[in-house]
Amino acid sequence: MTEPRTLSRRQALAQGSGMLAALAFLDSHVFAAALEGERTLPFLDQPSAPPAVLGDVSLLDWQQLDAWVTPADKFFRIAHFGVPDVDAAAYKLEVAGLVASPRNYSLAELRAFPKKEVAFTLECSGNSGFDWFQGGIGNARWAGAPLAAVLEKAGLKKEAIEVVFYGADAGEQTLPYISGLGERVGEFKAKQAFARSLSVAEAMDPANLLCYEMNGSPLSKASGSPLRLIAPRFYGIANVKWLTRIELLDRRFQGTFMAETYVTVRETRGPDGQPAFVRTAIGRTRLKSIAAKVTVKDGRHRIYGAAWGAPVARVEVRVDDGPWQPATIDEGREHEFAWKFWHLDWGSPAAGEHRIVARAIDTLGNAQPAPDDPAVKAKRTYWESDAQIPRRIRI
Repeated sequence: MTEPRTLSRRQALAQGSGMLAALAFLDSHVFAAALEGERTLPFLDQPSAPPAVLGDVSLLDWQQLDAWVTPADKFFRIAHFGVPDVDAAAYKLEVAGLVASPRNYSLAELRAFPKKEVAFTLECSGNSGFDWFQGGIGNARWAGAPLAAVLEKAGLKKEAIEVVFYGADAGEQTLPYISGLGERVGEFKAKQAFARSLSVAEAMDPANLLCYEMNGSPLSKASGSPLRLIAPRFYGIANVKWLTRIELLDRRFQGTFMAETYVTVRETRGPDGQPAFVRTAIGRTRLKSIAAKVTVKDGRHRIYGAAWGAPVARVEVRVDDGPWQPATIDEGREHEFAWKFWHLDWGSPAAGEHRIVARAIDTLGNAQPAPDDPAVKAKRTYWESDAQIPRRIRI
């Protein structure tokens, strides 16, 4: 474990992109702390086991967090229709709909576009919505062709307002027949590919990639090989894997995973003061932070954590009923879309059980809300859970 630390930065750079990922590990204070002999104390609020019906679910173990970049084989996995087999050699991406020049791109043709890389923390929109689902998140260096460049080459027609992304994964779903009065009057079954959409303005964001590499290597099968969408301002659900088709429409797309499954419901009040409910599609990532682990060395304690989801300006930590204390951001500050690693020196706390809460504050001054915040309490669904996450530990 100590040998990599003898490499100079110049030597590391000389060994190529694979070493760049390793260099990110070395720059992380969390990783360095583990090497220096700190001992991690277990939280009392460990996540429960995922439901057996979900099968093999790969989730981040926060207390094992030791690298700013998440290796592909440890990245969380979610697939709605299973993992499809896509032949990279025969692969084609179709760009169709309201474009002047529809065409199919091979992987080699997409690689011919100027290559761009972005560090982006991908979070499932359901992360921390259940007590067992606390690790649906990971950070990677993604690379590929700029989506905007591909769309510009296709020539968007003026009436195009929506960009739909289709994956190779597909499955049978039950769809309703709805009457003019809004009643469910029947249903039918249909096979559908997984699909999500962005508005044209959202899709043209220069941060978006048609991604074929993760952490300097080709995408793995589980990560969306051979091509996936990376949209750094959005939750994981928008980052379509196994991408096969991009279609431009002149109306809003209302697929199952846009209008039915992935919606947030919030209670509000109508003009007459009666309860009313607002349904919105899962959208952009929300400001968030968590205390990942507590370590001890020579009787001195330190709290480590991560913050992400919006441009993070600072992180504050509160222990029990004490004041909010500023944490030190150690890693990731220079990356707009990637998590920031932070720490707070806790010293020698009293023996017994303690409650630790972190909150992130963005560059506009917005703070991650408390669990009793009215906006949090008004939510009736578990998607987009952004409330502060209390952790319990015994010293």
